[in-house]
Amino acid sequence: MKLIGKLSVLVLASGMALAQSSAPSNSTVADDLKSLREAIAQQQKQIADQQKLLQQQQQQLETLQSALETKAAHVENAALTTPAANPASAVQADAMKPKESPLSFRIGGTEFTPGGFADFETVFRTTNTGSNIATGFGAIPYNNTVQGHLTELRMTGQYSRYNLKVTGKYGENNVTGYIEGDFNGNDAANVFVTSNSHTNRLRLYWVDVKRGKWEFLGGSSWGFITPNRTGLSPMPSDLAITIGEDANVHVGIPYTRAAQFRAIYHPNDNWQFGLVVENSEQFVGAGEVIFPFAFNAVLGSQLDAANITTTPNAFPDVLPKIAYDNNFGNGQHVHFEVGGLLTNVKVANVPIGGSKFVQHKVIGGSGTAAFNVDLIKGFRVLANGLWGAGNGRYIIGLGPQVVIRPIQNSPTAFDLAPSMVHSGTALVGFEINPPSMPKTQFGGYYGGAYFQRNAFPDVTSPLLVKPFIGFGGINSPNSANRAIQEGSFEWNQTMWKNPQYGALVMVTQASYVTRSPWFVALGAPKNAHTVMGYVSMRYVLP
Repeated sequence: MKLIGKLSVLVLASGMALAQSSAPSNSTVADDLKSLREAIAQQQKQIADQQKLLQQQQQQLETLQSALETKAAHVENAALTTPAANPASAVQADAMKPKESPLSFRIGGTEFTPGGFADFETVFRTTNTGSNIATGFGAIPYNNTVQGHLTELRMTGQYSRYNLKVTGKYGENNVTGYIEGDFNGNDAANVFVTSNSHTNRLRLYWVDVKRGKWEFLGGSSWGFITPNRTGLSPMPSDLAITIGEDANVHVGIPYTRAAQFRAIYHPNDNWQFGLVVENSEQFVGAGEVIFPFAFNAVLGSQLDAANITTTPNAFPDVLPKIAYDNNFGNGQHVHFEVGGLLTNVKVANVPIGGSKFVQHKVIGGSGTAAFNVDLIKGFRVLANGLWGAGNGRYIIGLGPQVVIRPIQNSPTAFDLAPSMVHSGTALVGFEINPPSMPKTQFGGYYGGAYFQRNAFPDVTSPLLVKPFIGFGGINSPNSANRAIQEGSFEWNQTMWKNPQYGALVMVTQASYVTRSPWFVALGAPKNAHTVMGYVSMRYVLP
């Protein structure tokens, strides 16, 4: 038993010694904890580096996506604006272009681009027409008047112009807004005495929306009667209105700038079909039409003789138009268009011998066509024409739209009926921009306007010998023009140009204008004519 007890004590003592020798020291535990902390810190650093890398990759993806979208927009824009594409889409395509002007700025997704030019203009005429920068083609003085023996010189900055184009894309709608003004408004009679404070005038203001193949415009714009260079675009740069300086454009160019609503359908890149409803005006010209004696007083407030703004109009003028554009050869452009005009006049009176008011209506229609073709690079020919009934207001207001014909129902009973005046205008010309002289541009044009006689005896007159009234009859005033013609040569020279600062351009025009009345009194001159020259130094905003 004693031996067993001694053995037990020995085994227990050995086990305790072994256990004591295998226990870790304090320094070993501290080292392990330090290693663990370092491992955790290293893992956290790796996680942070991975997160940073992911953020960089996300930014690169967003940049790549934005670049792809921009490139796609540029491709679409190029497809819309190349000559082979639909030029009438230029208004909407402009909204998708990158910034072209250093003056442009953005608010959100909308881009604002100011433009215009400062113009110092000198005009000289060999007769005193009484005009400023806009020639009164229908009032060239005859050489049997004092004004026909005086020259006139005018220096002015009133043709200076400003505009603002606003573009943006909202969903599927490409929207363009445009406003333009100058200082050729209704000046005070003493404007040239001391300060030359010319009146600001609103020329254009409209909003254009394009969605898919449809385009809609509302506001005051150049009308469909004005010939285009490309498509049916309302932008002034897309109109075939010569390269000259005269604010009244040129004899042979029909035009309006009036309130309108237009709808245009673009079936493809070449064709455009449009319809416009435009503000109408019952127009008889200034001193050109003589009314029936018995109804003179009642008619004065119903027909505009360029002196009232309260003319009643039954419904707006309607103008359809079709345009075709394409390229051929080495990129030469061809544009062709045909259109029409539907207009109306409505007057009211109490017939002589009657007791109730009676209304009288007449409808007038016209056709128009125009083209321009680049025969070779840098050389273009162009022409336009208009003919029909009731379109005199569209021919720069140089002739009447309507006359009033008296009707005799009995020896003492009289009534009236409106009758449209047939008239037309046309222009042919060429424009040269030599490839070897990119800063030089020449233009030559010849245009004419014709107004058909519409005259008859005034059966309502108390005179024994009934006088002729209407337009262009015997003893009619010499302001009743049968024909007006103008030939011109124009030269524009860019003196200096910088994309960041703009351009300095010299604009010149030399013209010969003549007009012939329907009636020439005994000993009176058969026509009136003048020679005029324009020289303008123009700074164009970039």
